Amino acid sequence: LFLQSTPATSIPTVQVQGQQMNLQPSSYTAASQHAEQMKKPGQNFMCLWQSCKKWFQTPSQVFYHAATEHGGKDVYPGQCLWEGCEPFQRQRFSFITHLQDKHCSRDALLAGLKQDELGQPGNQKPSNK
Repeated sequence: LFLQSTPATSIPTVQVQGQQMNLQPSSYTAASQHAEQMKKPGQNFMCLWQSCKKWFQTPSQVFYHAATEHGGKDVYPGQCLWEGCEPFQRQRFSFITHLQDKHCSRDALLAGLKQDELGQPGNQKPSNK
C-alpha cells in the first residue's frame, strides 16, 4: 500500500534569526515548550538554564532534567549556562557534579528563584541563613 504525498503534508519551515528550521511532527521541543512553562500546583522548583524556565516538583527532577536536556552528550555546550553562573569550560562529568552541588540542591534552587523574581510579589518564605 503506497500513500501519495500531497503538498499539504509537506513539513513546514520557518525562519528563526536567519536560520531555517524544519518543524517536524516528531519535534517535541517546539510544540511542548510553552505548555511546560506554566507552573502547576506543587511545582516549586524552576530550571534556570538560559531561557528554559520549566517548573518541577522536586530538586531531583530539576537535576535530572538539566543533566539530560542541557548536559546530555549531544547538547552540552561545554560550559554551565545556568543563570548567574560563571561560564567556565567544564568537561561533562565535571559539569554534572557542578550542577548537582551548585544549582540543583533545594537551597540553591529556592535562592535562585528569589533572585529570578527580583522582588516580584510571591509567597516566598524568608531564608533561614
